[in-house]
Amino acid sequence: MTSNDLRTKYLNFFKKKGHAIIPSASLIPENDPSVLFTTAGMHPLVPFLLGEKHPAGQRLVNYQKCLRTSDIDEVGDNHHLTFFEMLGNWSLGDLAAPDGIGGAGYWKKEAINWSWEFLTDKKWLNLDPDKFAVSIFAGDEDSPFDQESFAIWKKIGFSENKIAKLDKEENWWPASGHQLGPQGPCTEIFYWTGDKPVPEKFDLKNNYWFEIWNDVFMQYNKIDEYQFVPLKQKNVDTGMGLERTLVALNELNNVYEIDTLRPILDKIIVLSAAKTKNKAMRIIADHLRAAVFIIADGVIPSNVKQGYVLRRLLRRVIRYNKDIGFPKDSLSELVKIVIKTNKEYYPELEKNEKLIINEIEKEENKFNETLEKGLKKIAKFPVGYKITGKDTFALSATFGFPPEMTIEEAKARHLSVNEEKIMKEFKEEFQKHQKLSRTASVGMFKGGLAGQSEIIIKYHTATHLLHAALRQILGDHVEQKGSNITDERLRFDFSHSEKLTSEEIKKVEDLVNKKIKENLPVIYQEMSLVDAQKSGAIGLFANKYGDKVKVYTIKGFSKEICGGPHVVRTGELGNFKITKEEASSAGIRRIKAILQ
Repeated sequence: MTSNDLRTKYLNFFKKKGHAIIPSASLIPENDPSVLFTTAGMHPLVPFLLGEKHPAGQRLVNYQKCLRTSDIDEVGDNHHLTFFEMLGNWSLGDLAAPDGIGGAGYWKKEAINWSWEFLTDKKWLNLDPDKFAVSIFAGDEDSPFDQESFAIWKKIGFSENKIAKLDKEENWWPASGHQLGPQGPCTEIFYWTGDKPVPEKFDLKNNYWFEIWNDVFMQYNKIDEYQFVPLKQKNVDTGMGLERTLVALNELNNVYEIDTLRPILDKIIVLSAAKTKNKAMRIIADHLRAAVFIIADGVIPSNVKQGYVLRRLLRRVIRYNKDIGFPKDSLSELVKIVIKTNKEYYPELEKNEKLIINEIEKEENKFNETLEKGLKKIAKFPVGYKITGKDTFALSATFGFPPEMTIEEAKARHLSVNEEKIMKEFKEEFQKHQKLSRTASVGMFKGGLAGQSEIIIKYHTATHLLHAALRQILGDHVEQKGSNITDERLRFDFSHSEKLTSEEIKKVEDLVNKKIKENLPVIYQEMSLVDAQKSGAIGLFANKYGDKVKVYTIKGFSKEICGGPHVVRTGELGNFKITKEEASSAGIRRIKAILQ
């Protein structure tokens, strides 16, 4: 079965269960400062999990591109990836009756049984029921043992040997419950991929058990470090890993053999001096695929935030290319394979092919100039040498080595490595020299959930005013290319080829403040995408929207397709002040602004 086959089957199954199909969101979270990338299908839906009404209804299904670097050191084994796809379905407060019978919606009983039906029914995936095991939440001081899920799995036919009772680290989403926002216990489904007979008892430490499905029951909202409060709207958040499920369906033993990764690996073997598959080749295939998707969503290599992660991935690719004898200036051939195998469901890849190749080639040329010199520098350290944060900073500043790469090289050369201490000293050097002062994102590799605080909502509304003001002052060629909001400021990227003059900046600022003082109403409507476009509403990346959308109108000034939420009237925003205007990339300008 191909990846396209699996996506289609999944969408069709849940469409039959009353779910509306929604498109994949960008890898770059919109207005969520707590996480660098979309790390799960639920992230773009956080406002709706908290009670905001979704225009497509209470039952949703999609395929979602995701990226996580928390397990980057494990990439290259049989199942870890940085970029991956999640097939997800949701109930947004659409609960069944208490006994699970006769209600219009669904909760644990329906979610688990539908998972099982899709995985094992002959009409759908037809996987062997005897090769499955599951895990459930064991309970703690925050939430009790998930007796309901346990009873459902027992009724389906699972023995207790195949039902693991685990703590928050394994059976709570978000993992460990460290992040704020909607969360709760989950039940995970595992499939045996080993050549030997299925073990009698489920052991999570055995890597032949592939986790392929997760049903999350969002019962709580974590509002601070210690407090869990019951969610007013309880949700079901289901996710199935596309790559891992394809391993099970095609009786493979690792994710690098599926149809979206195998062609990249095959081409690497053809081009490299090493003619047998190895871990370095897998890392190259994974990281390059991730880089292609990141650039297609508007990120370029840099020393901050998403750009830093992208640069780290590409430099690992270039470093491992050296190990396998991969020819310089050949990465474009691998990029074309990534685009070819994914363009049907992700047309943005083909649309941005030239940009993707150019950015990767620029980064390759830049890093190749200093890679050899940096490696020679590390080689001069004697075996057992205690490498320091100052060493890693010097290699970064002089040769462009990300600190993580220096640590990898140090370990490989049997140097003494205290990773925590090195990274602490490295960050101190950053601050001292003020060259990479904005790279706090180095450690932001774990997922999080943004809160919908009052100031976040205000900044969200302010971006609409800014967008409209820019179009009025500079021209209709201005289009939003991205935004990022924190509690302290908004950042807005837009298409424009020239630096704004001080006069233009003042005009934009004054126009936004004029509309704030007019205390205009912010009007919300739901309508079809076609009707929204006919009405003059503009939107960021039109292909990300479903058939039905939300349109927010600031009377007589702005009309945009947007998920919300927003203030009721513009007068709530206060004074708008542009603090910086700068280039983001070729043809893209960036404005930072605050509300006072």
